[in-house]
Amino acid sequence: MKKVIVCDAIHVKGFKVLAREGIEVIDGVKLSKDELLKILPQAHVAITRSSTDVDEKFLNASVNLKAIVRAGVGVDNVDLDACSKRGIIVMNVPTANTIAAVELTMAHILASARSLPQAHNHLKNDRIWKREQWYGIELAGKKLGVIGFGNIGSRVAVRAKAFDMEIIAYDPYIPSSKVTDLGMEYTEDFNKILECDFITIHTPKNKETVGIIGEKEIAKMKDGVRLINVARGGLYDEVALENGLRSKKVAYAGVDVFSYEPATNHPLLDLENICVTPHLGANTLESQEKIAIQAAEQAIAAIRGTSYPNALNLPFKPEELPSFIVPYVELIQKMAYMAAQINKHPITSIKLSAEGNVGKYINSMLSFALVGAFKESLGDNINYVNAPFIAQERDVKTDVTVEPKSGYDNKVTVKIATQKGITSISGTVFGENEQRIVNINGFKTDFKPKGKMIVFKNRDVPGVIMDISSILAKHQVNIADFRLGRDEHGMALAVILVDEAIDKEILTSLNELPTCIWAEYAVL
Repeated sequence: MKKVIVCDAIHVKGFKVLAREGIEVIDGVKLSKDELLKILPQAHVAITRSSTDVDEKFLNASVNLKAIVRAGVGVDNVDLDACSKRGIIVMNVPTANTIAAVELTMAHILASARSLPQAHNHLKNDRIWKREQWYGIELAGKKLGVIGFGNIGSRVAVRAKAFDMEIIAYDPYIPSSKVTDLGMEYTEDFNKILECDFITIHTPKNKETVGIIGEKEIAKMKDGVRLINVARGGLYDEVALENGLRSKKVAYAGVDVFSYEPATNHPLLDLENICVTPHLGANTLESQEKIAIQAAEQAIAAIRGTSYPNALNLPFKPEELPSFIVPYVELIQKMAYMAAQINKHPITSIKLSAEGNVGKYINSMLSFALVGAFKESLGDNINYVNAPFIAQERDVKTDVTVEPKSGYDNKVTVKIATQKGITSISGTVFGENEQRIVNINGFKTDFKPKGKMIVFKNRDVPGVIMDISSILAKHQVNIADFRLGRDEHGMALAVILVDEAIDKEILTSLNELPTCIWAEYAVL
């Protein structure tokens, strides 16, 4: 009989669902890590939470494991690449805690307006009745800036609007109509968010969003702004947030998540004008019950092999495809991800084309291209199962074609169209797995799809390389490689591989060069 091991505590309803379906359950909740490793070889599916690291030791012991269900959203503690290489499917439960997170956000917004924790402590603990010390502000008529208008952010906005707040939303990866249809304001100008009375953030944690609110952004805010974070630790630069709170530039903050947890000695805890909670976003009885039930249902589906809901990694074994196709599957996802980083606007269509024998399998690659394209905006919330549905929901048109050969034995191309234009990237594979990108927007190039890179389009005139090098040298950024393509119309496109991360300041300096058409940063 196939067995499911539950490694971390889940609601009892999850155990009941498994038992009702006749699944043999191994209860590993109270086992030490060493004891857990000894019993893992018996398991075919594992249910975990944040307390169990799915690392090399865990996977080495899991010789019969076919799937892992992360009972929650984040998979920071799961080595996805290692799981994929071993043919282990990783799933998460991304929506069960939505309402819990939304309502906790509203609680922090209200607490920040009326200093509820401090007033409570003053009366209950200090036994002081001093009403005049606790003047707050009303939500009605105030502007709420919502960064990230997805599953949680949009629901926060709806509830805040019921308090007569004016909602301004920033999310470059959704159609503006998703906001405006609700009678709210959509903006592509991040500075408009910084002008709000309250700001709440609801984005995935990735290279674009870590530190999205820092010293410069706080300096632009109005005096007395109130900041909320119930999403992911590190989206606000915590040093900048501390400085803003100490100076009273930030009147109050509501924080549920920290860069490093448990955050029992965090400097923010020393401040008076803040309400902190210990990562309670999913901590309601209802959400814990939903998470446990959905995790159990996903484990049952995985045991039976009927489906893999919310799968986050490769949904098939590499040996089920011809060996030469596997690197093209990986390549097409990387190219779509790169295109989405270069063209950061709501996607309207994704087109794939192939040349050579790889064309026979191009239809099966569409989900991988969709995952790559949406990863920039959705992070862990996109997977191979839900990608086609998200494309349909967002009215993203898809197309797949096979083209005649143009010089390569096999070549694949991804074209991503947005409201601002089309980005086209082509690639091929040399040998067994030598992946190369060979064309970007009609400019010939040749580089491995790996690492940090600046993509720079410019007028093809003398001095451009020197200008770029000067800016990078000024910021102590080392150039690892420089690939240049030129066309017949006086234009050029460079792919500059660098050793250090490129921040907004560097990218702005590059875009301000007189010869620059545009410059973007991508990481593969």
